[in-house]
Amino acid sequence: MDQPIELRMSNGRMAFGDVPEHIDELLQEAVKARDVPEACEALLWEAHRQGPRVLPVFYALYKFYFNRKKLAEAERVARIGLDSAAQQGGFPADWSQLTVGTTDWSAAGPARFFLFTMKALAFIELRRHNRDKALAILAKMAEIDPVDQVGYGTIAALARGLDGEAGAGPA
Repeated sequence: MDQPIELRMSNGRMAFGDVPEHIDELLQEAVKARDVPEACEALLWEAHRQGPRVLPVFYALYKFYFNRKKLAEAERVARIGLDSAAQQGGFPADWSQLTVGTTDWSAAGPARFFLFTMKALAFIELRRHNRDKALAILAKMAEIDPVDQVGYGTIAALARGLDGEAGAGPA
């Protein structure tokens, strides 16, 4: 969290749905408090308390935990965010049940957030040395989003590049 949380796409629309102004203010306060992790974390959770269905708050939280190398917490928040996005988007939260026709995966809002968070979850799994889990998530992403709208191909290439390191264990 070394820079403001950017929640807009290049066309100026919110990437994962609208963020109420009071929630956005808390998110930006959290960015300013990044040098004091406890304060930053408290502000992010306050944003969640005030907007429990605001998807960008989940993004900010799992990014905070990932950057702090708290991968279990990052995974937990990402999975809760997936559940919330699925509920809002009207599709199953279990990514293994999804198909290309489940929803309009190109739509901004819950569908885009779900894809983006699946990508984050795959990266978290890689960092936790759960390569098979990461590859399963990435394979499903390739199935439901063949045009790679959210850039999961980069994570997939990284995972494939680990083939030669499979027996090496954690660095």
